[in-house]
Amino acid sequence: MGNRRKPAPPSRARMAIVTTAAAGSAVLAGTGSAGAAPKPDLATVKAQVEDLNEQAEASVEKYNKFKETQQRLQKDAGELQDEVATAQDRMSGLRERLSAVAADQYRTGNVDPAVALMFSSDPDTYLKRASAQDIAASSQSDLLKLLLDQQRRLDQRRAEATAVLGQLDTTDRALAAEKKLVQTRLAEATRLLDGLSAAERAKVNAQDGRSSRTSARETYNGPATGRAAAAVQFAYAQLGKPYLWGGTGPNSFDCSGLTGGAWRAAGVSLPRVSQDQWNAGRHVAKADLQPGDLVFFYSDLHHVGIYIGGGKMIHAPRTGKNIEILAIEYMPYVGAVRP
Repeated sequence: MGNRRKPAPPSRARMAIVTTAAAGSAVLAGTGSAGAAPKPDLATVKAQVEDLNEQAEASVEKYNKFKETQQRLQKDAGELQDEVATAQDRMSGLRERLSAVAADQYRTGNVDPAVALMFSSDPDTYLKRASAQDIAASSQSDLLKLLLDQQRRLDQRRAEATAVLGQLDTTDRALAAEKKLVQTRLAEATRLLDGLSAAERAKVNAQDGRSSRTSARETYNGPATGRAAAAVQFAYAQLGKPYLWGGTGPNSFDCSGLTGGAWRAAGVSLPRVSQDQWNAGRHVAKADLQPGDLVFFYSDLHHVGIYIGGGKMIHAPRTGKNIEILAIEYMPYVGAVRP
């Protein structure tokens, strides 16, 4: 697996929350009973949970990329293995034909030297060593050259299949490692939440207060037209559905799963992961954003949403939350793409 990007650092606002909360905890510790660890306040837990989920989401996009690569390699390996089997069948047929020629020549006492040489030793070794010039001198040159060519093709396909299977094994291990990393980070976030009361957990997992108050039944009535309108309309129809890492619908989505689904509904196929979606269209300036544009966040582009106008987007936020409308100013904006 390649070098992993470091997760994006917490925002200044989040660091301020953590620092302030930590200072408050220190004061409480000084006035409380000796040796008793203070319970983290809600702001601290919320900041930690958000950071863990942001790191998990970055790993989710890596996981999605590995999954996409795995599926491609599995397809390639299957096709190559089919080609190897077909080539082996052709080799068997050619050898049978050559055997018939050799038997006929043996009966007449006029065995071609090239044929005799081939059948007096390992056929594969002979074919690998025989030169085109040697074979050309044989009365059975066409058949022998065909067999030699087929052997070379078979060797090439075997080598390609072996290489692809090796890549697949590496990808499988990378996929498992990234999945474990996502699960570890989400488990830590869950552990922090479990230390809160039910009311506090509800506050942390509630839709962000910065997001617009929308109904899951809200429909799109915006200014976009054509394919962009279809993409935005699809995004509106998903409001209220849960975030699920690796999700591509129809009941749950992760961030790039939602944007991919939206544009697929508009007849446009986008790459699976956010980093690849960054290169799936024309880059547009923030001042020129239009509904339907893909908006990207964080330096490693691990989060993406669908712009809907008015400085807002529809996005799949994180585990524990639902698809929502959020102002783009509340996340570290990087840029936009128009598919």
